[in-house]
Amino acid sequence: MITYEQLKSNEEVNAYIVQADESLKALGYTEHSFAHVDVVAQNAKYILQTLGYSEHDIELVQIAAYLHDIGNLVNRIEHSQSGALMAFSLLNRLGMEPKDTAAIVTAIGNHDEGTGVAVNHIAAALILADKSDVRRSRVRNTDKTTFDIHDRVNYSAKKSTLKINTEHTLIKLKLSIDTQYGSVMDYFEIFLNRMIMCRKAAEFLGLEFKLIINEQQLI
Repeated sequence: MITYEQLKSNEEVNAYIVQADESLKALGYTEHSFAHVDVVAQNAKYILQTLGYSEHDIELVQIAAYLHDIGNLVNRIEHSQSGALMAFSLLNRLGMEPKDTAAIVTAIGNHDEGTGVAVNHIAAALILADKSDVRRSRVRNTDKTTFDIHDRVNYSAKKSTLKINTEHTLIKLKLSIDTQYGSVMDYFEIFLNRMIMCRKAAEFLGLEFKLIINEQQLI
């Protein structure tokens, strides 16, 4: 099996991640490069590991996380589908077992809130891990006077924590927001569909999803 660590050192894969992020940078989007995919991989691993899934499944979800945004080098629109097809070709060439390739491709093709659905546990963990990566360091714009709503929301996020309770019944996304830069309403304006997707992904894993901003439960 191709491992997550092997994939991280693959020059072809890393070239795709760099170019995908360059395209998003040109469009004015927040960071979607190695920092983002590493955070998503860590959070996805945490979710499945905490819920007692196998080491094999944990490897698969980390690979899916590392590859999930490569479709942005084709186009931002429907990047989950184009990224899934790219991953399918890449993993086949690297000799991955078809069953494992299928699980990863399914997760990547279903991670975006426009069309995605948590159809398996790999996809569910990827969705939760991806949508919870809200942080100041993702903002590239250095001029606060020209921040758009995405810049404001990410810049306002001083801390973001994804936590499953000890009973394995709840998963909480806890955000600490500096309202000087972005309001709770700003967050909901751009993230409501993502949070609904997170709730459904959590339900697939047998969890209840809660969003807590500045110690106030909102979902």
